Amino acid sequence: MIRVGVVGASGYSGAVAARLVESHPRLSLAFATSDKLAGESVAAHLGLAAVAGADTSTRFVPNAAALDHGDACDVVLLATAADVSMRLAPAFAERGRTVVDLSGAFRLEAPAYPRWYGFEHAAPAWLGRAHYGLPELFPLPRPAPAGALVANPGCYATAALLALGPLVREGLVEPAGIVVDGKSGVTGAGRQSGEAHSFVAIDGDVRAYRVLGHQHTPEIVRALSRFAAGVKLTFTAHLLPVARGLLATCYARPRAGTTAARVTECLHAAYAKAPFVRVVPPDEARLSRVVGTNFALVGASADEDMVVAVGAIDNLLKGAAGQAVQNLNVMNGWDETLGLAHLQRVSP
Repeated sequence: MIRVGVVGASGYSGAVAARLVESHPRLSLAFATSDKLAGESVAAHLGLAAVAGADTSTRFVPNAAALDHGDACDVVLLATAADVSMRLAPAFAERGRTVVDLSGAFRLEAPAYPRWYGFEHAAPAWLGRAHYGLPELFPLPRPAPAGALVANPGCYATAALLALGPLVREGLVEPAGIVVDGKSGVTGAGRQSGEAHSFVAIDGDVRAYRVLGHQHTPEIVRALSRFAAGVKLTFTAHLLPVARGLLATCYARPRAGTTAARVTECLHAAYAKAPFVRVVPPDEARLSRVVGTNFALVGASADEDMVVAVGAIDNLLKGAAGQAVQNLNVMNGWDETLGLAHLQRVSP
């Protein structure tokens, strides 16, 4: 059993990560941190009592004590804010621990952080060492070396890149002028207590947020730029009045010879061996078919003027905790679906 610590385990992504670890046949939960729940039962708060073999004696420890528990684990999942992960990830990795960071602390280049995250990066040397953890498009080291650092992709970036990445890589679309329209459930914003995220403010409404300033914009551009030069992209995020689930609709100009059949064939070829990506007609990439699972549904079509590619995921699973566990499976040489295949969608 590989021992896993989860830092920030009372947030949405961290809680899901802890549950996945405890139900995984090759992982065990070494510790979990939370300031507001310090000293309380992990099993009681995360619903682990019903998980076969779960340790019901584990108590939350404060976030500040995370490094003190580093010797008790082999892997650390950081479900923390980017400025916190920026400090913790190198400290754990230098101790030889594998780190999977669910924040954006290691997804960009150092000069981008002041604009997109509001801080100067304190560990720029680690940015070049971090592996971008989207295994369907960017291979991860197998097995992972001691002290490996994985930057888990953002939820919007995951859906957009899975839908659009193969089309850019194969030269079927122009890399400039791409537009990504993303819509996510409320859990994508983390636990929020303000009026803007209250039931009354969200129910029956849809709104754009962080217009021309969302931190997933440079992340998507950087990833696509590994496939083609001259990527220029506009991304807008929207908040949906649902708990979870994310849909990204991507628009790009077709290159000569691009047809609806070619873009569909391209996606099928890209994901023929990807257990968690299913290619469907674009109008069948729906939240109700992925929420509760680690699957991504992608589809695309084209005419002479436009290519439209759609990706649907569960923002807490394939967009966060599920992908983190998938990355651990890959890096340990296990079946990619281990501990994730049992997940079931939560709607009919």
